Amino acid sequence: MRRVVVVGTSAVGKTTFARRLAAILGVPHVELDALHWEPGWQEADPEVFRDRVRAAVEATEAWVVDGGYSRVRPIVWGAADTVVWLDFPLPTILLRLSRRTLARVISREEIWNGNRERWRTAFASRESLYWWVLTTHRGRSRRMTQALASPEYRHIRAVRLRSPRRAERWLQDLVGSARAERDAHASSRPG
Repeated sequence: MRRVVVVGTSAVGKTTFARRLAAILGVPHVELDALHWEPGWQEADPEVFRDRVRAAVEATEAWVVDGGYSRVRPIVWGAADTVVWLDFPLPTILLRLSRRTLARVISREEIWNGNRERWRTAFASRESLYWWVLTTHRGRSRRMTQALASPEYRHIRAVRLRSPRRAERWLQDLVGSARAERDAHASSRPG
């Protein structure tokens, strides 16, 4: 597991999970949202976005990428060996979204390229992330299942984690495996 993509609906916790996974594996973390969003919440030109993503995945032999932009899926998934799908229940996602958005609005945290979440667009707009999550959750699940079954991605090991508890357990198992591997390697060295 050297090139991992973490996918899931908006606000499921992809970035937090991917950062932790990258730290466990000792590889760089690439956040697709940071490559996609320009100042003023403007989307990067599609070709510019593809070029940025291509450069990021070609820059190193191992990485953890988080994000599920279908327009760059051939680039990212084509190079990946593993896809970790955080497929949590909608109520869990909405609770996480509420906590995250409220914290960002109150703190005025800069997210990407000077962008900040604002109360009105976060909660009271057709452009809100809540609306997006509510209207796309079911369809995204169906499309992800189809993408993972696609012949062009049969080289990928798929890991589907359906709850935060299962995701945490998977990461902890990985920590244990990495520790055991390091210990075995250290004990096999000539003394």
